[in-house]
Amino acid sequence: MNLQDLKQKFGIIGNDALLERAIDIARQVAPTDLNVLINGESGTGKEVFPQIIHQNSARKHGSYIAVNCGAIPEGTIDSELFGHEKGAFTGATEARKGYFEVANGGTIFLDEVGELPLATQSRLLRVLESGEYLRVGSSKVLKTDVRVVAATNINFYQALEKEKFRTDLYYRLNTVPIYLPPLRERQGDIHLLFRKFANDFSAKYRMPVVKLMTEAEQVLKNYFWPGNIRQLKNIAEQISIIEKSREISGEALLKYLPQFSSSNVPSIVNGGSQAFDSNDRELIFKVIRDLRNELNEVKKVMFDLVTNVPSTNGVHQNSDKVQIINHGYNNENISANGSLALHPLVVNGTTTTTPTQTIEVEETLSLQDKEIDMIRKALKKHKGKRKNAAKELGISERTLYRKINEFNIEE
Repeated sequence: MNLQDLKQKFGIIGNDALLERAIDIARQVAPTDLNVLINGESGTGKEVFPQIIHQNSARKHGSYIAVNCGAIPEGTIDSELFGHEKGAFTGATEARKGYFEVANGGTIFLDEVGELPLATQSRLLRVLESGEYLRVGSSKVLKTDVRVVAATNINFYQALEKEKFRTDLYYRLNTVPIYLPPLRERQGDIHLLFRKFANDFSAKYRMPVVKLMTEAEQVLKNYFWPGNIRQLKNIAEQISIIEKSREISGEALLKYLPQFSSSNVPSIVNGGSQAFDSNDRELIFKVIRDLRNELNEVKKVMFDLVTNVPSTNGVHQNSDKVQIINHGYNNENISANGSLALHPLVVNGTTTTTPTQTIEVEETLSLQDKEIDMIRKALKKHKGKRKNAAKELGISERTLYRKINEFNIEE
């Protein structure tokens, strides 16, 4: 079966190269009995790929069981997977088969396998290596012939480093890895998916199909999509029901994207995550511009001082003999009017302000310190009126409120 047929059969929407690569790997590995590990963020559609593998394998007539490992309590996970004997624990009134016994000859999909307790991981490793396992409360070794396809959204390298996941189990599961890209890496597919969901909900709720204007399409592409396809589907359903207009503008779409209305979520620039929203960036740029201007002024003051300071005998010092290391300035050496206050030096018993040695001028380049300083100056200039201070700084009043609270600025 070719890629297009697989897409159509399993309802996969998109033409992204990474997505098609994942489908192709699943198609090629299906006829084998190799273990497969699917890695991808939550909401990327990992649950479809074990079905592709199972239904294109020799086990397609056997059982297919999907197990969400993260949804089963730690105290019962062993019983669910491997079964238990009567009286094995409180409430075990009869013997019960586990999923590995029921799925003998078929396929088990272990979703969120990274959530398994370490003790259960040891049991799973034994099944993968030898096909042997024990029911809870039993000493009789049972055998099973099951293919395991696992999936997770955790960072396995961090889990291995923190010893939350067994290294030997990881390599046993990861015989063939399949990576599912997040939605933000499939920008060309986002509008296709939205249009598919919009058509589905139009038929479901018997109302006209919503269509996105050009600016709204761009908003969709630039959004971070932390919930991936699942989030996109939810938003398409909300818009289909709530919006009266069937043509959705970018402004209307923004109301349904939490990231654009929350200062606690990173904004998106060219598809990447940044630590500042647009108002923060404007303030930072303003700080940098002012800092550059101040540095230029300091350079000019220093040049004038060096070239025009008189010596002890009334003759101007030769500026070529004085070395200045310009690292900016230190606030302790700058007077209120911006001039440099040189500390008196004693040369041959005579007090002079002539710099007879290397002058090092230090300055804090902390953007946060400069930001706090500018906010304080703006508040002082406008006598504590935040609205006017925010306008002076070129940021929104909401951002100014947040900055005051964040930096504990006293007004």
